[in-house]
Amino acid sequence: MREIALVYLDRSGGLQKFVHDCKKYNDSKQSYAVYRFTISINPSDITELDATLGNYILHKPIQAAQIFQSVCFIAIKTLSLIEQLQTEAQVGILLKPTHLPPLPSYILSLSSFPFNYTSQRFYMSEGIAIAMGTVIKYTQGARFLCTGEICPFSEGCFRYIRVHLPGATESATVRSDFVCSLCSSPLQEDMKFRVLGDKQIVEMIDVKVLNALKGYSNDKSHFRSQTFTVFLR
Repeated sequence: MREIALVYLDRSGGLQKFVHDCKKYNDSKQSYAVYRFTISINPSDITELDATLGNYILHKPIQAAQIFQSVCFIAIKTLSLIEQLQTEAQVGILLKPTHLPPLPSYILSLSSFPFNYTSQRFYMSEGIAIAMGTVIKYTQGARFLCTGEICPFSEGCFRYIRVHLPGATESATVRSDFVCSLCSSPLQEDMKFRVLGDKQIVEMIDVKVLNALKGYSNDKSHFRSQTFTVFLR
């Protein structure tokens, strides 16, 4: 699937954009814990190339991002695109689909049953924003070092990289209870390499509530509406 991912990037122009993004990182001469790249994906085009990879992108986007992560890391090292990059864990990939199949199973509707939305895959959702919070910072990635004085992972390496994943809490990225897998000493974050991003919380409500606001009634005395929270990162 890595070969198919590389072919798609080449044909879609994504590889050229990726090289351009790498150049901006390399020109800065600054080392980052995580180098983030956004890759636009057309599910229909990539499914025609390889149905398995297309299914991964639609239903297992986190695993699919790991495939593109491996491809991008190999490209960076082969073409020497970012001199400061050391490990594959430092490559953060965000897959951004151009569209989703126009099928009911890809539409997230919180007003219909059953709520079978336990899988971590892409959904389309339509609603009305009724409240928006301020834009705040959150940790996209961080580097940790071992506190053991004689441990080889105590300085200069990028062995322990924490990257925020969709659906995870902030504490999953930055905590104080991580330990070294080699010597079991506590890990401490190297604050110089923390990568921050913008986050905004939006309260939304299903579009079907418009019928109630317009005065439509189906003699449902138990009718009520409930908001849901969306995290924009």
